[in-house]
Amino acid sequence: MDVKVAGLPSFKFWSGKRVAVTGHTGFKGSWLCEMLLSLGAEVNGFALPPRTEQNIFEMLDLNSRVDHEIGDVRDLNVLKKWITRTEPDVILHLAAQPIVSESYLLPVETFATNVMGTLNLLEACRHHNFSGPVVIVTSDKCYQNNDGQRGFRVGDPLGGKDPYSASKAAAEIVTASYQTSFVKEVACFSKIATARAGNVIGGGDFTKDRLIPDAIKAWSSGKELIVRNPTFTRPWQHVVEPVAGYLLLAERLSGSQKFSRPWNFGPDQRSDTSVRSCINSLAQLWPGSALVVENEPGGQDWTEAKTLSLNIDETTEQLGWRPRFGMHETLSLTVEWYTEALKGPGIPAMIQLTQDQIGQYW
Repeated sequence: MDVKVAGLPSFKFWSGKRVAVTGHTGFKGSWLCEMLLSLGAEVNGFALPPRTEQNIFEMLDLNSRVDHEIGDVRDLNVLKKWITRTEPDVILHLAAQPIVSESYLLPVETFATNVMGTLNLLEACRHHNFSGPVVIVTSDKCYQNNDGQRGFRVGDPLGGKDPYSASKAAAEIVTASYQTSFVKEVACFSKIATARAGNVIGGGDFTKDRLIPDAIKAWSSGKELIVRNPTFTRPWQHVVEPVAGYLLLAERLSGSQKFSRPWNFGPDQRSDTSVRSCINSLAQLWPGSALVVENEPGGQDWTEAKTLSLNIDETTEQLGWRPRFGMHETLSLTVEWYTEALKGPGIPAMIQLTQDQIGQYW
């Protein structure tokens, strides 16, 4: 597959590249691995085991298709040894504790993984005098959010009222510190960028307390879905969109240090929609009973921002990346993936379906 369209990852760049991916066993990490394999890259993964018993990583047999190492980013020495062994050309850091609700239950683990894990990755790069591009994936929740209507720009203040959001803001600050402090000492710190993605959805996410996985679990079991905060607005996007953006960003970093900065990856702001609208649209696409019950306001033990939106003007104008799927297509692809997975067609069929959906993005 030779991708030549402007704003898309290039087969010519990625073919034969040794790519180190932390967090490769997760939902987004697994899609990233599949995309890298489709581009001809040699993938080296470092992560904890998959978080859930049912998971996309095993459904795509990625443990046998990539160089797969179980490890914890909180362990600096192990990270150093991994980079020594794999000798990567590019590093993509996705390892994280990704759940807002879990960050309230496990705040120390959340900060340790998201902040110290990022710090350890950066320090391992410094130790090895790494010279290739590095993309640090954080979150759209890294911004100081006062529930305004304007989409966040990359220069807006960082913050976070919950432990997850605060940990992602802190990871941004740690990365910026290494960029400034060691840019003359280590080549990669002139080729490092952070990526802040919106609410990522798509087939293969089985994480608790996320809207789409909760819906699929409920409806496939013949149960009703209880929706919290139906009026809250989020920048929903299909997983292949930011993943392709991370790869394009790494390509740009390899050629110019002007891309060494934060970037937003989200949908067109006109596609931002409420939880209610998202789940009602999903229910219409679901091939079966899809009952929805809206929870009373405050019916949860943690707080979340009511409004979240990203301004991606700089990303489209300067990086050349742009969203290619609308909300309907995003949800259609998501339903297609889960309904096929529920049939239990086997690993080859799920690999083919995932590759086909990646192909639709091209």
